Amino acid sequence: MVDYPGRFVWYELITTDMAAAKAFYSKVVGWGAQDVSTPDLTYTLFTAGRAEVSGLMDLPEDGRKMGAPPRWMGYVGVDDVDATADRIKRLGGVVYVPPTNSNIGRISVVADPQTATFGLVEGLKPRRQQLAEPGKLGRVGWHELIAADREKSFAFYGELFGWQKEDAETGPTDTYQLFSAGGQTFGGMRPKHPMEPDPFWLYYFNIGDIDAATEFVKTGGGQILEGPQELLDGSWIARCTDPQGAAFALQGKRSEDSIGWTTEWDGISSKGRLVTKPRG
Repeated sequence: MVDYPGRFVWYELITTDMAAAKAFYSKVVGWGAQDVSTPDLTYTLFTAGRAEVSGLMDLPEDGRKMGAPPRWMGYVGVDDVDATADRIKRLGGVVYVPPTNSNIGRISVVADPQTATFGLVEGLKPRRQQLAEPGKLGRVGWHELIAADREKSFAFYGELFGWQKEDAETGPTDTYQLFSAGGQTFGGMRPKHPMEPDPFWLYYFNIGDIDAATEFVKTGGGQILEGPQELLDGSWIARCTDPQGAAFALQGKRSEDSIGWTTEWDGISSKGRLVTKPRG
C-alpha cells in the first residue's frame, strides 16, 4: 500500500541535455545533485538539503524520434499501477508507457482524455515521496492543470483518484478550480489559453526570492513566459521554460519582502491563486 494514494509523490525532468539542466536548476531553485546512475540508466537526483526531491534523466531515443519534447513529469502514487493504467484506458485516457519496473518503482506514463501527460508509480521508496509542501524551499508547492475543458478534466481525476473540489475562484477571464485529496488542497485547474500548447501539468517550485530566481532563469538561457505576478495571498509566481524547453513555474516572495527570510514562508493557502496584477 502506498502512503499517499492519489497524490503526486515524485517528479522527474526528462530532458535532452542533463548537464545543462543540472547547472540551470542548481542556480534557479538552489538544488544539489547526486549521481545515482547504473550501467543501464544515467540518472541524477536533485536534492534540497538532505532530501531527495526529484529526478533527472535523458529523453529516450525513441521519444526523440517521435518528437517528444523535454518535460517535467509528475508521478501519482497508486497501490496497483497495472489496474490503474487499465482504468485510465476505460475512462478515455491513453497509456504511453505500459506498466514496467524502473529505478524508482513500478511505473506507467499515461495521459488524461485531453492529452495532459503524467506518471503513475507503485513502490516508491518512502524517503522519496514528495507531497506538496508550500513552506519548504526546493519542494513542489503547487500543481496546476491547464485543461481544454476544466469540468471534464476534474470528472476524470475525481473518478480516477478521488480528488475533491474545493473553492472555485472567478477572475476577469478565468475560473480557477482548486482540488484536494486526503484533506489537503494541493492544486488547481484552469482553462487553456489559445496561445498555450496542448493541455499539460505545470509544477511550481518553492524558491526564496522570485526576483533573483527569475533573473537566473533569464541569464541561464531559459524564458519567462508570465510574471512575476502577485497572487491574492501576497506571494509571487512566474511561469517559465528551461533552456531545453521544459515548462515549470516558481513561487516565492518578492526581494523586498524576503529580507531575513531564509528557510520557510507562509505558503499557499486554499485560496488566493488568482493573479492580482503584474509586477510593477
